Amino acid sequence: MSKLKENIIQKDMLINVGPQHPSTHGVLRLVLTLEGEIIRDTKPVIGYLHRGKEKLAESRSYFQYLPMVDRVDYLASFFYQAALCYAVESIAGIKVPKRAEYIRLVTMELNRIASHLLWLGTFLLDLGATSPLFYTFREREDILKLLEELTGQRMMYNYYTFGGVKKEIPEGWAAKVLEFCKKLPGFIDEYEAIITKNPIFLERTKGIGIMPPELGLDYGITGPNIRASGVNFDLRKSNPYSVYGEIEFKTCTAETGDSYDRYMVRIGELRESVKIIEKALARLPGGIPEKLRVKRVNCDCKKQECEYCGFDTQLIGKKINPAVFKPPEGEATAAIEVPRGIACCYVVSDGTSKPYRVKWRTPSFSSVQVLPELIKDRPFSDLMPIFGSLDVVLPEVDR
Repeated sequence: MSKLKENIIQKDMLINVGPQHPSTHGVLRLVLTLEGEIIRDTKPVIGYLHRGKEKLAESRSYFQYLPMVDRVDYLASFFYQAALCYAVESIAGIKVPKRAEYIRLVTMELNRIASHLLWLGTFLLDLGATSPLFYTFREREDILKLLEELTGQRMMYNYYTFGGVKKEIPEGWAAKVLEFCKKLPGFIDEYEAIITKNPIFLERTKGIGIMPPELGLDYGITGPNIRASGVNFDLRKSNPYSVYGEIEFKTCTAETGDSYDRYMVRIGELRESVKIIEKALARLPGGIPEKLRVKRVNCDCKKQECEYCGFDTQLIGKKINPAVFKPPEGEATAAIEVPRGIACCYVVSDGTSKPYRVKWRTPSFSSVQVLPELIKDRPFSDLMPIFGSLDVVLPEVDR
């Protein structure tokens, strides 16, 4: 072999993956240094989708900013609205009625299922399997129809408000949710029959992209990604918010921390979310609207403090006039468990109608940071199984 050919073979190659690559799920650019087929170095390049979500809050009232946070993660809109609401409610000293909290919990868990279903379908598509995408989108469509019936929207819901929710669940809606929850475990069994023991899937994910718990914690990894590494940490249990402390459910964990375990943890969470929704609807204060309507007909005391006559203010939240809403000076941080990990919303109020500062902490940002560690010295073919298993959504990263 000539010296020229030897130098060409040994020289590293720099290639770009993205920002238009379909498997980067948005506009992430990865600058890879390859030695043959082996990835020696990775530099994530972000910012292609930056929209200034934090700075925009300073020029808008609290009520004007509230619909905008749906876009921080378009697959988990309810969660980010909830985080902002909890932070502002903490500063303003607003108490949320139990019924509104239960409605929030049900809608957030439906949103979690829809997000995990989309992740599962696209993750398998990245590995070359097309059928699971159609199956998961079939069930996700049922959830989107339920949420559209409730909020009028399929993605950007704008349903929560400071102090509760904007309107009552419609008659028959709870029954449709329970019917969906009854069917979903059977569909999850179908997914597992296709995926879980598939030899190709096992070959592409088992032992691939192992994240030791120490590494994950160093990078601030949370949610299913860190629970797959054996860290039993779920904010819904360790620091319960809303009414999660009143609902019994299991935290899904694994031990190896590879791409396969991250898949199994999310499959387990799909099943647990179904149970959470069923238990929450069974405990819904005041009952479902069909029964509540009968009680209201039989009560005519016309008192606001009555559970039935004062329905709007007592059960789903007192209406606040946006024109005069000025939380007192103060600051608060709300942290919640979103589908991809822990999201935090930090709000500073100066006593005016506009936030002085808003800061978001999103889990996908940490997942992008740890990616170079997981794919270092791995074959190029392992890039998509590892990256796909992390469930990164780019609007969360760029904000």
